[in-house]
Amino acid sequence: MNLDFSILNWSLIEGFILKGLWFSITLTIVATLGGILFGTILALMRLSGKKWLDVPAAIYVNGMRSVPLVMVILWFFLLVPFIIGRPIGAEYSAFITFIAFEAAYFSEIMRAGIQSIPRGQVYAGQAMGMTYGQNMKLVILPQAFRNMLPVLLTQTIILFQDTSLVYAIGAYDLLKGFETAGKNFGRPIEMYLTAAVLYFIICYSLSYVVKQLHKKIAIIR
Repeated sequence: MNLDFSILNWSLIEGFILKGLWFSITLTIVATLGGILFGTILALMRLSGKKWLDVPAAIYVNGMRSVPLVMVILWFFLLVPFIIGRPIGAEYSAFITFIAFEAAYFSEIMRAGIQSIPRGQVYAGQAMGMTYGQNMKLVILPQAFRNMLPVLLTQTIILFQDTSLVYAIGAYDLLKGFETAGKNFGRPIEMYLTAAVLYFIICYSLSYVVKQLHKKIAIIR
């Protein structure tokens, strides 16, 4: 078997790869921001000490974390159109599914970050007359975000890798771009190998950045 990578040129990249790469990056950013937002809300619900908030949040988080992401993607893509009576498209389905799924993981990260803040700082805020919401907004959450930033970014890297799972519902992500190029040029093995190398380069580079950031945060502490 002879491998031929000569087909890799700008025309192929522009025609097949960039579209998929842009979607994967966009999905990663949107799912990260949405996941952190809703994950923080879930974390606050679980730490509220009120069962009517804690129990639903715990069921949601544990339920999502117990199901493979690809199954959530497929269920949402197939069942929601059946329920509402019209298709929502692979791309929109991917965005909604990833935000909902990642919120469960970001929730646990943020919960750990909030719990890592010394209780003395909470009491200090209360002594200054701050409400629970003000204390969280001005004292606890900023420190929790800083402490958990390396972990949040590591989860984002995993999220980027997981974007390849939208292939299951036909969304045009980075992996789909390489697969389409491989079929069109009759070189699927070369394209899959190139995709693996590109995923490795992107994720390894981001992991290195996270390590350096973690060292800086450790110094600040």
